[in-house]
Amino acid sequence: MKIIVGSDHGGFKLKRAVVEDLKEKGLDVTDFGPETADSVDYPDYAKPVAEKVASGEYDKGILICGTGIGMSISANKVKGIRSALVHDTFSARATRQHNDSNVLAMGERVIGEGLALDIVDIWLNTEFEGGRHERRVCKIEE
Repeated sequence: MKIIVGSDHGGFKLKRAVVEDLKEKGLDVTDFGPETADSVDYPDYAKPVAEKVASGEYDKGILICGTGIGMSISANKVKGIRSALVHDTFSARATRQHNDSNVLAMGERVIGEGLALDIVDIWLNTEFEGGRHERRVCKIEE
């Protein structure tokens, strides 16, 4: 599985922790940036990350800003993206099982590092259930 991770300045520290954790687990992860905690605009990272997932270049994307809201809104503007803003483990599991989300958005100012790493792990390791949910996901794509 190929994963791409991006943030803005508000999610920079958490992004670094997520990337480090994924690499330690042996996953194929790309840190899209930014490379510093200097102020940047979240759409400049959300859109290209989402486009790379939508094109199939990456299997999943993770976006982090202060709240996760701006990243999620921006990513969902890209056709084929189902970005979910998640701040708890139940939602992490549900959005994969029911919505087949392909981009995870989180907020560094909302959750701590330990919970964020648990969310990422659950989100990456939960399969889409299909079935009745497939019909609904197809309606989203329309």
